[in-house]
Amino acid sequence: MDTYEIIVVGGGHAGCEASLAAARKNHKTLLITGNIKNIADMPCNPSIGGPAKGIVVREIDALGGEMAKNTDKGAIQIKMLNTKKGPAVQALRAQADKITYPQEMYKTLKNQNNLTILEAMVEDLLVENNKIKGVVLEDGTTILASSVILTTGTYLKADILVGDQRKRSGPHNEKPSNFLSDRLKALGFTIKRLKTGTPPRLDKNTIDFSKTILEEGDKTPYSFSYENEAIYDVEKQVPCHLIYTNQKTHEIIKEHLNESSMYGGYVEGVGPRYCPSIEDKIVRFSDKERHQLFLEPESRYYDDIYLQGFSTSMPHYVQEQMVHSLDGLEHVKILKYAYAIEYDAIDSKQLKQSLETKLIEGLYTAGQINGTSGYEEAACQGLIAGINASLKLEGKQPLILKRNEAYIGVLIDDLVTKGVIDPYRLLTSRAEYRLLLRNDNADIRLTKYGYDIGLISEERYTKFNKKINQIKKLTEELQTNKITPKIEVNQYLESIDSTPLKDGITLHDLLKRPEITFAHIKHFYPNNYSKEVYEQVEINIKYEGYIAKANKEAEKMLALENIKIPEDINYDAIKNLASEALQKLKEIRPTTISQASRISGVNPADISILIVYLKKEKYYE
Repeated sequence: MDTYEIIVVGGGHAGCEASLAAARKNHKTLLITGNIKNIADMPCNPSIGGPAKGIVVREIDALGGEMAKNTDKGAIQIKMLNTKKGPAVQALRAQADKITYPQEMYKTLKNQNNLTILEAMVEDLLVENNKIKGVVLEDGTTILASSVILTTGTYLKADILVGDQRKRSGPHNEKPSNFLSDRLKALGFTIKRLKTGTPPRLDKNTIDFSKTILEEGDKTPYSFSYENEAIYDVEKQVPCHLIYTNQKTHEIIKEHLNESSMYGGYVEGVGPRYCPSIEDKIVRFSDKERHQLFLEPESRYYDDIYLQGFSTSMPHYVQEQMVHSLDGLEHVKILKYAYAIEYDAIDSKQLKQSLETKLIEGLYTAGQINGTSGYEEAACQGLIAGINASLKLEGKQPLILKRNEAYIGVLIDDLVTKGVIDPYRLLTSRAEYRLLLRNDNADIRLTKYGYDIGLISEERYTKFNKKINQIKKLTEELQTNKITPKIEVNQYLESIDSTPLKDGITLHDLLKRPEITFAHIKHFYPNNYSKEVYEQVEINIKYEGYIAKANKEAEKMLALENIKIPEDINYDAIKNLASEALQKLKEIRPTTISQASRISGVNPADISILIVYLKKEKYYE
């Protein structure tokens, strides 16, 4: 009977990160996937990153994960979003090649020491005394392990829905997992039914691009990984194109609304609130005359175009009418029709913040099984689950990222504290400390964690510390170097529409002016630091007051994080708690007062009562 330290079930984005993290921490790891050809597959949109999500990819990289490096290898177009807004909402987004991305990830997995890949279907879990012991394959084979990480994506009892038709199938007509969610239910897990969908794929050669708006990649080269220089030719990026729905499109959808799976009453699961189907958009936003759609290339190697924003579960003949009503797509050939997919997921409130389940010791879950949507959300959970399963084997404390440290921390805290009703999508608005959680500083926030865990090399950590020291050095230089109101100084300031000086000023204070950038500072103080160092120093100086305010707010939260709640606390013994608060506290069992304060239904009065009780019982001084 084969024995491993860690088994990862599922080879999607969560499974890849989980298995690599475990293997890189020198644990004998087995990745089990239903189809090796679908490892790191991108069954929906051909992109990585976007608002909040792009920052998560950089956080994965700072912790020693793989998604950022792999995106750099597979990118066919990269943009920095929201450049006209502040740094808190800027993020990278790449069009990722659906051929290159999975191929490169598979190579990485194949070449990783301590990692074995097995093509099989897991249908049962071995559990003794509420502790995981291994898995059972479809053919009855038993494989033992100290930890198991479930990253099953949308495959648990998956159903494909088109119109009134329902077919038990995973994406790409793959075989779903028909029994594992029943086993989880028998073990005490609450099972939810969720839904997502995908739009049609179109033949590029049948699109009239003269009726579309060109959307090219940025001319500034970017990379997702802090270890990479940009490795693509900005002049050879593959363009996207923008089009819009119109009145005719909307009329077709309204006329056939009851034929869609959702509005025809055929859907059981709850769909994503922030990525609705096109028919849902027409109903929910009936005041809008049009909705934007993007024509996104899936690969350099074939001509399928992804119709972003046009997810639907309409019958095929209605999809034909809908698509052909769009400008530029009047004669387009549909290569693959859109569909909705339903699948089972667990109640994420049954997880610890380490992503270990509360019910079964050593069992972890990550990705869409936890109720999230998106490749990036899945990948970061997989990384954290792989790290924490490894740390548990090593007898160490889990890595728990706080809400002021990472979007990953926001995501996991939301999952385990609030749970999900519909598939969870990470948004910048979910992060109360988003000015601290920027695209530019993920390495500063998280690289030390990655190094301490053992996923960041000594060489990379040395390079990182050099950058930190240069940021400090340049900041000090700007604070100590002054300019005075000389004629040539004021003439230059006037030439760039900046107010002339009346008194001397440090370069640090000059840089606080909105119109002044480092390009102007160099006029007075020539120096030679990297672009990343300039960027950090400029943001830190220009947003100094806002950053200080955010840090002050975070300190209040951290003070509450330090008030721990014992695992075995008896909430029934606490008098005067509101009944809803009592029920929620018993269900979620928060580990700190800070987490308890974020639970819906737990009010400030309940928190005060809880703190008094902890002090009285000597849990807290």
